[in-house]
Amino acid sequence: MELQGHAWKYGDNVNTDVIFPGKYTYTLTEREEIAAHALEDLDPAFVERVQPGDVIVAGRNWGCGSSREQAATCLVYNGVGAVIAENFSRIFYRNALNNGLLAIVCPEAAQAIQPGETVTVDLERNVIRCGAGEFTFPPLSPTLMAIVDAGGLVAFVKQKLAAA
Repeated sequence: MELQGHAWKYGDNVNTDVIFPGKYTYTLTEREEIAAHALEDLDPAFVERVQPGDVIVAGRNWGCGSSREQAATCLVYNGVGAVIAENFSRIFYRNALNNGLLAIVCPEAAQAIQPGETVTVDLERNVIRCGAGEFTFPPLSPTLMAIVDAGGLVAFVKQKLAAA
């Protein structure tokens, strides 16, 4: 499986309040409402210009801060195909996967990818391709891939229960 999209590149220590403003955490519940506020304080043009399959490229500690699942879901609701980072906050990483957002740790690719360029993620070969070349990343376990493919942990568990 491959995914391809344009790169949205951000720096180090982008916290969950910047990804999805905390002031909306308990007031917005609909997908469209949550999606509309993704990255609004960091990149006001993001919601208007992001395309399905686009890739966020981040520096170190992406998603630090509070445990806010909307920081992952607002990206999913905007069609983001993956987040490639030098590394993730532990809580964001888990929230991303639990909500069906592919989170890939690949410092070399995160540093090499340029804003706006086309990025391809080959999940069978564990390779990221961009203008600077190919970069390998550690494979995700089959269970994690199944969770992402199902659209998140809840959907994955429902599938497993239905098949039992």
